[in-house]
Amino acid sequence: MKTSVVCYSLLWLLILCTAGYNADAQHVLTLRVTAVPTLHKEDPIYVAGSFNGWNPGDKNYQLQRKNGKLELSLNLKGAAYEFKFTRGAWDKAGVAADGADLPNNLVKLYSDTTLSFGIEAWKDDFGVVERRHTASSNVFLMDSAFLIPQLGRTRRIWIYLPASYKTSTKRYPVLYMQDGQNLFDEYTAGFGEWGIDECLDSIMQKGKNECIVVGIDNGSRRLNEYNPFDNERFGKGEGDAYAAFMVNTLKPLVDGQYRTLRDKNNTMVAGSSMGGLISYYTQLKYPDVFGRSGIFSPAFWTAPAIVPLTDSLAKYSNGKYFFYMGGLEGAEYMNDMYEVIQRLGTKSTALIYSLTDPEGRHNEASWRKWFPEFFRFITADWSNYLIKQEED
Repeated sequence: MKTSVVCYSLLWLLILCTAGYNADAQHVLTLRVTAVPTLHKEDPIYVAGSFNGWNPGDKNYQLQRKNGKLELSLNLKGAAYEFKFTRGAWDKAGVAADGADLPNNLVKLYSDTTLSFGIEAWKDDFGVVERRHTASSNVFLMDSAFLIPQLGRTRRIWIYLPASYKTSTKRYPVLYMQDGQNLFDEYTAGFGEWGIDECLDSIMQKGKNECIVVGIDNGSRRLNEYNPFDNERFGKGEGDAYAAFMVNTLKPLVDGQYRTLRDKNNTMVAGSSMGGLISYYTQLKYPDVFGRSGIFSPAFWTAPAIVPLTDSLAKYSNGKYFFYMGGLEGAEYMNDMYEVIQRLGTKSTALIYSLTDPEGRHNEASWRKWFPEFFRFITADWSNYLIKQEED
């Protein structure tokens, strides 16, 4: 038997699909709403999607009345886009006739396209849906109002402790994750949870690497807190202060209260969308603190300055980076991610794993699907992660 291991120490790209779009071509997407519920019939209706940062009340994306119909035309590049209709907020989103949440609408834009929709009901016309708690017994509320002194705000913080923590004296690596309310518990997750606790419980039962996970809830200024740069549409970037909070406030407290491995190779950071942006920025700026990161569907489009910053700071990076993008998120977003990967891979000695799922979307279900792969890579031995094995 011959066993061969293929492992790239600079840049390894797993590309599972190629987009069939002309990224430079512009097409007109016309969205029409032909039927709306009687309640709130005169309220303005907006579209929120991957083309506007999922802003539920963006006035530039308000449908206009034309010939008795509501309509909006958008000039977009050829790509895949997801979207939903709202009345200006996520608690006023369109839902099924029985009040159940609906999946995102999806369009693959190859040419000028017109789509018609009927809205059956609105979320706020139904009582609060009773949610059930799904967090495992290894998830704890660390603080319900933890102070972020760098921003003058408080935030709820969760912590996952491996099952062996209470019976051992060992120290553990720590993974810091953004959007904490979406990580462990269906009760607190607005659009589905990642299932981090169930995944890690399963992995650790098999004797694999154990890890503490710290989940930081997002707040009302998520688009600002997770962006280190000012953005014309979303306002002042507060990501630099937020990253400093993780490094100078949260990590020292976690290291002081729990048995952690404190070096950079055992300190990780991860997140999705805007959380992916701030996670990448944090490792890039603090490579001596965070040695590994998970960057899921990063919203690099909101921060063009991340490219020159990568050029400037990549030479200091020698850690591990996991990048993920769904094939249905759009060619433009994928191109943004791969430009950053190319700059980082060329100018650093970092170990990079990049993965594209052709059917992946910009949602928790997709990130949950690939979290185990991220975790296996990020906690594996520095250079001995098995990528491909051949036997004869």
